[in-house]
Amino acid sequence: MVTFQDVKNNKELKTYIENADASLKALGFTEHSYAHVNKVAKDAYDLLIGLGYPERTAELARIAGYMHDIGNVINRIDHAQSGAVMAFRLLDKMGMGADEISIVIAAIGNHDESTAVPVNPVAAALILADKSDVRRSRVRNAANGNRKGVLDSFDIYDRVNYAVEWSTVKLDIDHKAVELQMQLHPEISAVMDYFEIFLSRMVLCKRAAEFLGLRFQLKINDYNLL
Repeated sequence: MVTFQDVKNNKELKTYIENADASLKALGFTEHSYAHVNKVAKDAYDLLIGLGYPERTAELARIAGYMHDIGNVINRIDHAQSGAVMAFRLLDKMGMGADEISIVIAAIGNHDESTAVPVNPVAAALILADKSDVRRSRVRNAANGNRKGVLDSFDIYDRVNYAVEWSTVKLDIDHKAVELQMQLHPEISAVMDYFEIFLSRMVLCKRAAEFLGLRFQLKINDYNLL
C-alpha cells in the first residue's frame, strides 16, 4: 500500500512541486509550494475523517492534496489535467493499484475551477481544501519594504490574500455544514474585492459541499455572507 509518507518522501515529486512553484513565481502567482500543498492535504484529510469516511479514503485525499498542483510545472493552463497525468505516472511507478490511482487522478484532474467537478468524495474534499486556502503568507513579496510601498505594488490577488490575517475550514456535523471562516482587514482589501476574484471558487465549494451532503458557508469578520 502506498502511503502519504511514501508520496511525501518521493524525490521526483519534490522536484516537480518546487519547480512548479518556481514557474508560478515567475508568472506572478501567489505561493503554491510546500506550505500550500501541505495545508490542502491536511484539510482534505481532516474533512473526510470528520465526515466518517474510511481512513484509506481520507489518506487518498491527503495524497491528492499534496500532489494536486504539480501540473503547473508544465503550464498554468490546464494544469489540473496535466497534473493528473503526471500523478498517474508517479503513483503507478510507486506501486499503487489502479483502483486507488483512478480516485486520486480524478480528484486532481477536477480541482481547477475552470473545469472542476466534484466527481468523488476525494475530489470534493480537495476542492474545498484548495479553494479555501486564502492567507497573507501566500503573498510572495509581503515582507519587502515598508507596508505602504508593498501594498502599492500588489495586484488584486496579492491584496486580497494579504488582507486575510487568518482563515480556517470548520466542519459542523450537527448542522451538516462546512464553513470557511476568515479575518479580513477591510482597510487593505474590501470584502467586495474578495468576491470579485473568488466568486467562482465559492460556487465550486458550494457544489463540493453539496456532493458531501453539506451546506457551504462563508464567514468573514464574524459576518455570515453565504
